Amino acid sequence: MLDAEGVKAAALSLGFVACGVTDLSPTPHGESLDAWLARGYAGTMRYLHRQAKKRKNPSRIDPRPRTAIVLLDNYFHPAPLPRTGIKVARYARGDDYHRVTMRRLYQLADLLRDHGATYARAFADSGPVPERELAQRAGLGWIGKNTMLIRPGLGSWCVIGSVLTDLSLALDPPFDTDHCGSCTACLDACPTAAILAPRLLDATRCISYLTIEHKGTIPGEVAPLMDGWGFGCDICNEVCPWNERFATPSTVAEFAPRGDAEGRGSAFFERMSDKEFAERYAGTALERTGLEGMRRTARAVEAGRG
Repeated sequence: MLDAEGVKAAALSLGFVACGVTDLSPTPHGESLDAWLARGYAGTMRYLHRQAKKRKNPSRIDPRPRTAIVLLDNYFHPAPLPRTGIKVARYARGDDYHRVTMRRLYQLADLLRDHGATYARAFADSGPVPERELAQRAGLGWIGKNTMLIRPGLGSWCVIGSVLTDLSLALDPPFDTDHCGSCTACLDACPTAAILAPRLLDATRCISYLTIEHKGTIPGEVAPLMDGWGFGCDICNEVCPWNERFATPSTVAEFAPRGDAEGRGSAFFERMSDKEFAERYAGTALERTGLEGMRRTARAVEAGRG
């Protein structure tokens, strides 16, 4: 039978930078989630409303698992931001993390089955799993004022993955301390004031939401504030002192920047065919918005720059 330390050793051998184990009991911020949704801060992300009961109580995801193995996958590469054209969030510059991270989560799930698990299901931003809360409860870090999980000695440039399993594993103590202190760098730097208060994000004002989740026209008052971001936004991560000091380049080759979207202007996407877009960006996060989405955001970025 595989124990918790064996699971963690296997996770590190697969390239994950941290691993912890927690249970599937209700999260402590269920009422806050209900209030956040009621205020409309989720925008058009209706799936969050549908998933709310499971996000508040992970045991509702499936009655079979007993524990959650939570993992961090570092995607950071220190490639400079372009001076012209669009900026692309660092997580989206290489291969799609859903594929890159899930491939190794599946390997870990297979290992669990080889050692007695009859249930091992992997998630990476792909289901009703409250990743950040479980990661904090598994001792991997604290939830910062920008709502990102921050790990001491590493920062927040990480995808959170999990494997729910029916194996009984020793649980890790939660990370109970807040190391943000009096710092308000992320709140001060957000150009659209989307971070309304520490750990309170209005997604409908967030550049990441507007360039990826939002399907309509980008509001005219937001375009001048986009600072070049055409897919996602890293501003609150870039200014975080924990990232400035501790960010470490990823060892996962698939996360290395492809360099074929950032720095491009609207004309680049306007003259591109659907077929060329599909071929060029196959296997990347940019597939999610499609060609029309990239045209829309590139136009907004250029309009905002005047």
